[in-house]
Amino acid sequence: MKILVSALESSANIHLKSLKKELDESTEFVGIFDNELGNPIVDLRSLAIMGFVDVLKKIRFFFKLNAQMVDLAEDVDKVLLIDSSGFNLPLAKKIKKRYPEKEIIYYILPQAWAWKKKRIPVLAKTIDHLASILPFEKDYYPKDAPIEYVGHPLLDQIKVFKEKLNPEIKNVLFMPGSRKGEISKLMPVFHQVRAALDVKAQIAIPEYFSEKEKEEIYGDLSSFEVVSDAHKALYEADFAFICSGTATLEASLIGTPFILSYIAASLDYFIATKFVKIEEVGLSNIMFRKFNDRGIHPEFLQDEVTVENLLQAYHEYNVDNFLDDSKKLREYLVSGSSKNVAKIIEGKN
Repeated sequence: MKILVSALESSANIHLKSLKKELDESTEFVGIFDNELGNPIVDLRSLAIMGFVDVLKKIRFFFKLNAQMVDLAEDVDKVLLIDSSGFNLPLAKKIKKRYPEKEIIYYILPQAWAWKKKRIPVLAKTIDHLASILPFEKDYYPKDAPIEYVGHPLLDQIKVFKEKLNPEIKNVLFMPGSRKGEISKLMPVFHQVRAALDVKAQIAIPEYFSEKEKEEIYGDLSSFEVVSDAHKALYEADFAFICSGTATLEASLIGTPFILSYIAASLDYFIATKFVKIEEVGLSNIMFRKFNDRGIHPEFLQDEVTVENLLQAYHEYNVDNFLDDSKKLREYLVSGSSKNVAKIIEGKN
């Protein structure tokens, strides 16, 4: 089977690798994905963007790439779209218009429940199989929409979970993100927080950064131990300070107490607050509120990201409550998703 794949984000490709293990060995990927999975048509590093402003700068490039993907769709058996709704939803509409019978699977759906709810009818009409990784997501769709909850991909990748926490915090992990812009905004605060704590400090840095880039983006790292295996580092850490993103859900599932901190570009934040209709940005908090009346972890955004706020939240943290909540969140998500998505792709569901 030949599948046209559109997986632009690094996180999407982590989930795609888990999925490929569940597919028949003869399955071939074409399109946009990590080069470890085959021969993509573009280097993923050229697709890295951060926020609305960066999108505008690269819009011509993405239009050309979109058109190339539509052409490739002619010779494939099925189409698999993963996350990245700004690129993948227009792509889906173009493919469905040109090839009405071509089967399209969308895995890790656009967060239309949070903003742009008008996309929901479009998704229900355009996509043949909507593979949701959020248990509450299908409640926002029409009853006849082709959507099903398939489990969460992080439960395929995370192999160990904490059953108890160390009584004393000795090892703190800092995860300032994966994009240069978000890292450079958080690091001045993280450096000061680290200086105020008498602990071992680790910092998670993506392996694709060169030594020169690390020095420019992160500053002096002499007081940190640099790590790259996020899951291992989270499991070994007693506490973490994390930029908003997938890592916050990873920490919640593993059971590592943490504080979310995020500083977006001013224009991006302004635009987001005008359209996004949610009280919190951390996905763990959003999901936890679906079956509780509170979130699972503290979060600080924009001007709230101060040394004083982070240290106060750190010292006041109830780690035992967090661990109990972590177990409840895992139960809520039920299972991993790769096997169920593979069944959909292979027509076995």
